[in-house]
Formats: sequence, C-alpha cells, structure tokens
Amino acid sequence: MALRSAIINVMAMAADKAATRLVRDFGEVEHLQVSRKGPADFVSSADKKAESILRQALSKARPEYGLLMEESGETVGSDPRHRWIVDPLDGTTNFLHGIPHFCISIALERDGEIVAGVVFDPLKDELFWAERGLGAYVNDRRLRVSGRSRLPDALFATGIPFLGIQDGPGHKKFLGQLGRVMAQCSGVRRYGSAALDLAYVAAGRYDGYWENGLNAWDVAAGILLVRESGGQVSDIAGRRYQLNSPDICAGNEALHTPLRNLIREPVA
Repeated sequence: MALRSAIINVMAMAADKAATRLVRDFGEVEHLQVSRKGPADFVSSADKKAESILRQALSKARPEYGLLMEESGETVGSDPRHRWIVDPLDGTTNFLHGIPHFCISIALERDGEIVAGVVFDPLKDELFWAERGLGAYVNDRRLRVSGRSRLPDALFATGIPFLGIQDGPGHKKFLGQLGRVMAQCSGVRRYGSAALDLAYVAAGRYDGYWENGLNAWDVAAGILLVRESGGQVSDIAGRRYQLNSPDICAGNEALHTPLRNLIREPVA
C-alpha cells in the first residue's frame, strides 16, 4: 500500500470535503443557479461552493500559503515560497449537462515548481496523486505511462476550442492540428477535463494529449502526474512546460516527440 505524505493527505482530505458537495449538487444539476462568465464558459454555484470549501480546508492546514484559485483569483500568503493552485471543478460544462466526467485539481507550488498534486474524480472514486521524486499513483496503485511506441496504435486526447475561445485563427490552427493527428493515429478523444486528460496519460489510458490556451489551475497537478509516471510534458515548441506556457503537449517517452511534430505549425 502506498504511503501518502502529510501534504498529500491535506490535499486529499480537502478534495474529499469539496467532492461531497459537488456530488450532491450533480444529482440536482437542473436546479443549480448558473451565471455566464463568457460565451460557452459557465460558472455555477457548485464551483463557488466547492472553492469555498477548498479554500477553508487548505488555509486551515497551511495558513501561511498563498492561493491561486480559478474563481476567486490569487491570494498572497505570508510564505512567499508556497502557493496552492486550485481548480474546484474541472469539467464544469460536463457537470452542468449531467455528464459524469469532472474532477477537483489541487497542486502545491514551491519556489515556482510543482511539488505535489492531486486530481480527484469523485464519481469514479479515483484519486490521482503525485509528489516530485516519489512517483504517481491512483488510489494505492503506482502509475506508469503507456508502453505504446507507434503512432498507428496510439490513442490521443485533446481539448477543442469553443465559442469565444481562440475564435478565428485559433479554431483554424486546431483544425489543422487535428487533421494531421487523426490521419496518423488510432483515435482522438475530447472528454472536457484537462486535469483528467493528463491523469489518464499518467495512467497509460491515453498515449498523449495536447491543448492550446490553458490556465495554470487546469494543468498544475496533471503535469506532475505525467512526469512522475515516466512521461514528458512540454509546450508544442518543445520547451519544458511552464505554468504560463501558451500550449501543452504530454505523452509517453516514445510518442511525445512524434505527437509534438504533428501538432506544430507546418513549415510554409
């Protein structure tokens, strides 16, 4: 049985508390009060309730740490080295449409590097967690990226830009990427949660994943999961992924570069 550290336990317990409320709200999704943040990008009362629970639990455990949260933004802590990065509900659109694929993502940043991460899927009762240098796990099972090495055998995941997000050039760019990838692999999936997409790469369920225009809270925990399970994460240009990178490409060691080569802008 994998032994979780004190910091992972703090994150897991916070996620579990927030998940209890999310699961209850998911059962009554048609009654939620919903407002629009922008075209096709919704924020529900469920997001806000979950974020409030997470803020309270994490701040109680480590009151000196800063926070970066999707709904309420950044709170600077008295300890400048540490910051929680939190997405209280990744997969909001799935949630609001009654699609059972969403999660809570919590990462701990220390001196600009992600050192611990948790992605919790409450409906499947899967807790993906990792600490830098100590490996990645789902519940008590060690994670490893897939061993596939050929593009025709590979299953990839992505995120599709939608109304109001990367209109015009961004949509055209993605369609070019998708066309090149789908012609070379066994399939492409779009499930609507970046954090779970990365967790699934870490678990070997997907062989790779790419997306454009994400935020830090979407991917902070997931990038550590992939790296600690033996995978690679970069931007599309091949630079080591940073939380302000404009795009992301993750995959196992054999397929990360071939996928990245497919999604890069072709040379004119």
